[in-house]
Amino acid sequence: MSLFSPPLKPSRKAELLQEIARLKHEQNAVILAHVYERLEVQDFADFRGDSLGLSRQAAATEADSIVFCGVHFMAETAKLLSPQKTVYLANPHAGCPMADMITAEQLRSFKAEYPDVPVVAYVNTSADVKAESDICCTSANAVDVVRSLNVDKVLFVPDKHLGAYVQSKLPDVEIVCWDGFCPTHLRIDLDDLKTLQAKHPNALTLVHPECDEPVKDVADYIGSTTGILEQANVCHAHEFIICTEDGVAQRLIQDFPQKSFYTPSRQQALCPNMKMTRLENVAKALRGEVEEIQIPADVFEKARLTLDRMLAVPITEAEAGQGSAACRCKTTPILVSV
Repeated sequence: MSLFSPPLKPSRKAELLQEIARLKHEQNAVILAHVYERLEVQDFADFRGDSLGLSRQAAATEADSIVFCGVHFMAETAKLLSPQKTVYLANPHAGCPMADMITAEQLRSFKAEYPDVPVVAYVNTSADVKAESDICCTSANAVDVVRSLNVDKVLFVPDKHLGAYVQSKLPDVEIVCWDGFCPTHLRIDLDDLKTLQAKHPNALTLVHPECDEPVKDVADYIGSTTGILEQANVCHAHEFIICTEDGVAQRLIQDFPQKSFYTPSRQQALCPNMKMTRLENVAKALRGEVEEIQIPADVFEKARLTLDRMLAVPITEAEAGQGSAACRCKTTPILVSV
């Protein structure tokens, strides 16, 4: 289905929303939508946000089942945090190219090259890869997680750009990165960004750390998906350039009509996998027409441990996502946790 396929006819949309509401009630289900998803999917979800935050919210509910509108590793993470719940990925074909850039077998070979060096796995990895790692991290807490290990070298998988950001913040730790990346974030072009900055000189540039280093170098703020959303909310600026998947800017445009948001390279800053899910997919999942997420027991326990270790890492005050961290001087990029 095309990224730019026309919206559903109002009558068909109304039918699907009615069916989804009925099935959700009958099955005591909770629907999660990542903010990179289409707005039509985000708008009816019970929770919307970033992948780990959504999984934690779902785990805290009394729901019996979870329908995740996102990509495969996100649904796996939801299952790891809610083992007693039935978890469905709304569109089973929605994968993550970056997560697919490393397998458990490849990680075992990587570890063999660096014996006894701990592995930090970005949460954007499969359960199999998490099970071969020592601890997970998010784009928000990666610096804290690596710092907490108190070692002079770590292996970082799979995103080399997030790894490079951590390296810039922890120069005394050698970060050995896997050669992985997010294709969508790398399609955000520096020249397009500079053109927008020249056209909107008062706009603040908010950048996700998965972006290329030259893009991060001209950021006013570097942060996770939720960090970017929070900064756009609390900051007194009226214009923002959003350097991440365009779904974030579209969410902000809808939520804060009094402010202006721009995405560099907008037509390229679209994740095709995140845009696969439509209302029809959610209805199919609730009808039981897709297979539930299953993780083998031996993989489950090891992968869950990496998440538990991450969640036990204290968040530093500088990364706590406080309003006081917003709107810093344009020459002082910051990273916050959420």
